[in-house]
Amino acid sequence: MTPETKLEEIFTKLAPKQKSALKNLGLRTVRDLLYHFPYRYENPANLKRIGEVFESEKVRIWGKVQKIDYEKTWKKKLNIAYATVEDPTGRIKLVWFRQPYIAKMLPEGSCAIFSGKVAMRKQEKYIANPLYDIVPCNAVPAFSREDSAKLQPLYPAVAGLSSLWILKAISKIILASPSQGGQQVAVPEFLPKNIIEKYHLPELEKALRWAHFPKTEAHASAAKKRFAFEEVFLMQLLRIGLKKLKEEFLGLFNFQPTKAQLRAMDDVIKDLGSGHPMNRLLEGDVGSGKTAVAACAAYIVAKNGLEAAYMAPTEILARQHFETFTKLFKNSGIKIGLLTSSISNKFPSKVNPALSTHISKSQLLKWVANGEIPILIGTHSLIEKKVVFKKLGLAMVDEQHRFGVMQRSRLFKKSSLVPHFLTMTATPIPRTLALTIYADLDVSLIDEMPAGRKPIETKIVPPKERNLAYEFIRSKLVEGDQAFVICPRIEPKDPSKKGWLKAEMKSVKEEHKKLKEKIFPEFEIDLMHGKLTPKEKEETMRRFRDGKTQVLVSTSVVEVGVDVPNATIMMIEGAISRSGRPE
Repeated sequence: MTPETKLEEIFTKLAPKQKSALKNLGLRTVRDLLYHFPYRYENPANLKRIGEVFESEKVRIWGKVQKIDYEKTWKKKLNIAYATVEDPTGRIKLVWFRQPYIAKMLPEGSCAIFSGKVAMRKQEKYIANPLYDIVPCNAVPAFSREDSAKLQPLYPAVAGLSSLWILKAISKIILASPSQGGQQVAVPEFLPKNIIEKYHLPELEKALRWAHFPKTEAHASAAKKRFAFEEVFLMQLLRIGLKKLKEEFLGLFNFQPTKAQLRAMDDVIKDLGSGHPMNRLLEGDVGSGKTAVAACAAYIVAKNGLEAAYMAPTEILARQHFETFTKLFKNSGIKIGLLTSSISNKFPSKVNPALSTHISKSQLLKWVANGEIPILIGTHSLIEKKVVFKKLGLAMVDEQHRFGVMQRSRLFKKSSLVPHFLTMTATPIPRTLALTIYADLDVSLIDEMPAGRKPIETKIVPPKERNLAYEFIRSKLVEGDQAFVICPRIEPKDPSKKGWLKAEMKSVKEEHKKLKEKIFPEFEIDLMHGKLTPKEKEETMRRFRDGKTQVLVSTSVVEVGVDVPNATIMMIEGAISRSGRPE
């Protein structure tokens, strides 16, 4: 047996409820169980004998359950559980109101430590609603047995798994010899000897014994010191390793990150090495470099043997991120997948390692489930039931305001463990602001643009100056720049319906025809909207990125995060409740 041996291989007769409870507690291996420490210790010296308790006295007693039952009162329909417990000095009655399940939790013959206030009714002492911790019956307090002065460990427990079961399980691993049914495990020491001596720490095996079976409070305290030091020590080593991975990542490509990006990367690294799940919002304007920070996080997670999922709101944006990641990771040896409703790609290709290749969706999902593709980028397709990760360590959501709470939650729940969670946005919504105020969400702000970026100008153009706007766009197109024209609709709105401003009624098809025939006939103009097939969208965006099209008339399908560096202008028609886009 090793520390990595599965508990189900040792405890072969676990009931379904016990298996579920172990999973809920995060106890899967021997190491997990050994590091499931008591939340406190019971000192028999602090216990009161039942025969010595008085009315109105707050006491803690040890007792063996002699009788337990529950009943329902006729008038108030009140469930009452009651028990009689005894020790060598006497008996006392215990009563629980509205807790009928107690009868199942404390079967006759079980032993526990009870605490509460003693009351008197009809010359009979009782304790109402006492707290209790189940303990082994052989751990009779010191007033009854000479060898029972050891501290009694009490463990965090859940329904289906008592503190007593955990104690017996750990005892089987640590204390019992093979002849007694035990399976003692050797846990190798990993702290350097000079550090153990310098800080007067017990060695690992001794610390584990003292943590679970301390003979004195000094033993328990020494074990606690050892494991507290160990946690900080490992955390510092992890952070050093993560920082090295960050430098390794930055060395993959010829790019000098901004100070704001480096700060954000350090925030993420601090979270990844904290021992607690990250829940961070990365906020920055379009083009500020949020994707590079996300790629750094994904790289670190992948290098540590876990998986990262990156969910984007549109197929176009998912493709863009996939292309960005493949450029950044081309020399890293890390495999990347792209999954949307119509696309399933893998990078690198076996034929040409510099390119990605199309594969079947079933094959991609199989590789993801096996952990062979550590980074998966996609749209809402990532939250479908058939998408299963082996060890999802990081969930990332781009343009998080475009996803509902439940959608983000479904990605978050793709892991059996709690993954790190990183969201990105250029436009935080009120719910996001509320989360940051109440400390449920940490924020990293990228408030600096990469070198060479020009200041972004946003202007509202009144109808009478529309021709001036067109002339400005023409001058930029002549210089070789490109432009987006965003319209709120695909088809023209029925003019007979009231309540629509003229500006709001502009449609992609109408505007495309107008610009192509009357305004910019000398330039190539294309259109894009949600009704096009994925292949048509891809071809349209490819022509625009390659500079074969100078103006792209589109709906908001390209409004969020799409990166075409040469597109320096965005004209938004009917801009009510919409946001502009910088270069």
